Amino acid sequence: MKIDADQINHVAKLARLSLSAEEIGEFSDQLSAIIGYVEKIKELDTDSVAPAEHIAGLKNIFRGDTAEKSIPPDELAALAPDFQNGYIVVPKIIE
Repeated sequence: MKIDADQINHVAKLARLSLSAEEIGEFSDQLSAIIGYVEKIKELDTDSVAPAEHIAGLKNIFRGDTAEKSIPPDELAALAPDFQNGYIVVPKIIE
């Protein structure tokens, strides 16, 4: 499939690009080659190939939902700029 100058100009206008005549010719050739390659790939028989959800073979890693020891309140109070009645006090941001 040949990509012509009108199609290149249309896409360039949508992208707000100004292209020279040389660039239009170059992009036309390059995009036509890409489309040709995709058309060639479409000819391959892929009936026996299973679809791939992800090429890296990801899997979930689960851990148990167990309670762990937390920071003692006196150490937390030493870290917080304002600590009252067991809570960290923060500035009010919603009226």
